[in-house]
Amino acid sequence: METIKIPSTFKVTEEQFEVLAAANRKLHLERKKTGELIIMPPTGGNTGKRNAQLAAQFVIWNNQTKLGIVFDSSTAFKLPNGAVFAPDVSWVKMEKWNQLTEEEKESFPPLCPDFVVELRSRTDTMESLRNKLQEYQENGTKLGWLIDPKNKIVEIYRSNQAVEVRQSPSSLSGEEILLGFVLELGLIWG
Repeated sequence: METIKIPSTFKVTEEQFEVLAAANRKLHLERKKTGELIIMPPTGGNTGKRNAQLAAQFVIWNNQTKLGIVFDSSTAFKLPNGAVFAPDVSWVKMEKWNQLTEEEKESFPPLCPDFVVELRSRTDTMESLRNKLQEYQENGTKLGWLIDPKNKIVEIYRSNQAVEVRQSPSSLSGEEILLGFVLELGLIWG
């Protein structure tokens, strides 16, 4: 097996990214708004376990409320600024999702999720994740959580507000965006 090395200055157009992603479905690819390609390694066991716990809690809540659509980390969204990002967990209001055509739903949905979670894995830097959360906000995300299990810190990103940092919270409220949702963090910290 060959290792591919991509210079950090390598850039791809939106069309090239779509072709590249379609031809390499097993890779986790993202594209910055500047066209820089991001190739992320597979997660380790603990991160995979945490991702599953996160997704499960959101899916259970959403199946009860039917307020929107929950997406896992394999779904990439084409943001209004041209970036293509795949949050670890994301949620889109039902009305917003229903405005898309079937073709748009099948591709990288051309929208910014209303809510996103980025879960820090051992290969992630806090700076890169903070930049992504900031970019989600700039493109329309109303609520975002950056969860750092190693340090048991959560950064909460809300529209037009300063970032709130919480140390070792036991739970997080979905506030007015995810009505009635409470994320239990015990299984995420463990």
